[in-house]
Amino acid sequence: MRRGAHGEGHLTIGAEFDGILAAARAGAPWAFERLYADLAPVVGGYARLQGSQEPEDITSEVFLGVFAGLSSFTGSEQQFRSWIFTIAYRRVTDERRRRSRRPVTMDADLEIVELLGGDAEQDALDLLGERRVHELCAGLSDDQREVILLRVIGDLAVEDVAHIVGKTAGAVKALQRRGLNALRRQLDRVGVSR
Repeated sequence: MRRGAHGEGHLTIGAEFDGILAAARAGAPWAFERLYADLAPVVGGYARLQGSQEPEDITSEVFLGVFAGLSSFTGSEQQFRSWIFTIAYRRVTDERRRRSRRPVTMDADLEIVELLGGDAEQDALDLLGERRVHELCAGLSDDQREVILLRVIGDLAVEDVAHIVGKTAGAVKALQRRGLNALRRQLDRVGVSR
């Protein structure tokens, strides 16, 4: 169920949310699976675009935290989504801190081989598309990237993003505006029509 765009909430569970949340609190495996299936792909995408070297591990850590803390959560589906991205933001930040203290090197050729599957043409297009998105995100400041990804990937409201990143709503709006302008300039430089 889509309630709006740009942070007003992409609610995929909708009216069933309260029942699913209650079932998960009661320990129903199907409810955990539904919550995970609903949000794990976007959490993983967020971690990946934030430069996480282990986005699957970040996603797992996020959901371990979510499921462990379910009994303390109260709120709507949009608030649940905001809570999950708060945890994701913190896990990505923790990973960055660990990495800055202990740089990790990776064999780029090995990474490419691991990404490739059965359809060489589609694999190449996917890899090029993913690289382009990473390049565009790399052209943003850290703060702009945080805000843009939480607004677009997380589909969170300005106020939720402000709370997560510890800034005012006005600062988040300004970062979003500057980030989108930077993306627009990058796309204009390479001749991509909007």
